[in-house]
Amino acid sequence: MGGGASKAKKQATASEVVPEASAAAANAGTSSKIEELTAQAKVAAEANPDNLCAKTLLEAEVQTWMATLPAAKLDELALCAKSGLDNHDSGLGCYAVDPANYDELAPFFDRVCEGYHHGGGKVHTTNWSLDGVEGLPEDGQLDLQKLGLGKELSMRVRVGRNLTAFPLPGLMTKADRVNFEKTMLKAFDVLKANPDYGGNVFSMTPNDVWSEVTGEAENPNLISADKYQELVDAHVMFKDMAADPYLASAGIASDWPCGRGCYQSADGGFIIWFGEEDQLRIMCMAKGFVLNAVFDRLHTALQAVEAIDGIAFATSTKYGYVTSCPSNLGTGMRASVHVAVPNLTSDGTDAKAKAAAKPLGLSVRGMGGEHTPIGKDGTIDLSPSSRLFITEAEIVTKLYNGIKLLLEKEAEAQE
Repeated sequence: MGGGASKAKKQATASEVVPEASAAAANAGTSSKIEELTAQAKVAAEANPDNLCAKTLLEAEVQTWMATLPAAKLDELALCAKSGLDNHDSGLGCYAVDPANYDELAPFFDRVCEGYHHGGGKVHTTNWSLDGVEGLPEDGQLDLQKLGLGKELSMRVRVGRNLTAFPLPGLMTKADRVNFEKTMLKAFDVLKANPDYGGNVFSMTPNDVWSEVTGEAENPNLISADKYQELVDAHVMFKDMAADPYLASAGIASDWPCGRGCYQSADGGFIIWFGEEDQLRIMCMAKGFVLNAVFDRLHTALQAVEAIDGIAFATSTKYGYVTSCPSNLGTGMRASVHVAVPNLTSDGTDAKAKAAAKPLGLSVRGMGGEHTPIGKDGTIDLSPSSRLFITEAEIVTKLYNGIKLLLEKEAEAQE
């Protein structure tokens, strides 16, 4: 009896060694991962002191917090930070890969968001109503003709949205991307059946991948390479994401072109991109003068999309609508116009326009978006910079007043 008890005790002792060894190995692996991230962050921060991702990873509080993370969460943090650590010239440098990241990795993302948005502990609120918005004209109409503009402008308002049912694009598998597209087809069918929208779906998912994932013989909405380029040239479809090093490092451009495409309404003015930096980029665009037209149509369209069965947008109690890039959190909205400022661009660049726009809280891009050239006539893409801790109504009103102020700068540049 005594020998049996002794044998059992030896077996118990031996079995305890295994989890202890496993724990030690896990701790060693975690420490190694933290050391690797820290080393990469130091190199990135030295190359670019304004790389917000790298700076945040090196903060003492974040370093202490990282040591408490289980290996799986540390790996997820590394994925979120990969773009900024690979591309040292990044300004913000990180992308969430799951809607839960903003809560589960809050010690990192809260600091990044504060560093970028300067919220000071604010909580985001959503409000599309123009009633009482500061700077709104008395008649409530954001009519650019009142500012002296006589030629119709290209106006666009878009928002980024992600569904709760899928990871964010940086963590999506090829199958996730195609299944997401198939999920959205049900929503697009509802829009196509609505006389206010109608339209078509244009997909880039190859037939062999579509068949492999869905079991269906072919992709019913597949377009040719020529049709894709035609849509890109018309600013209806987005460009090849695989060519973007920031999105490639973040995993957002992976599996291109699977699960990528767009829906466009019959009149061409309402577009939904799927499979871009966010799962959905939903936008309204038109040529005209009254910003209310595209703003109101987008709001109505968003309500129609979200009312469709199976569509639930991911949100955060602190940050509003969840987006891959922390810069787009909150409204996820970008309201923009193409406006000519030939005096501010007389040197052939947008440098002076950017310098004039920045103090006004405005961003300047080329006509095709970031890192694209301005128009030959000095046309730039102008939009308010803020997305978070500002309402949708405030953004579109800020665009109107920002155009007014920039046109004053343009007139001064002529003198």
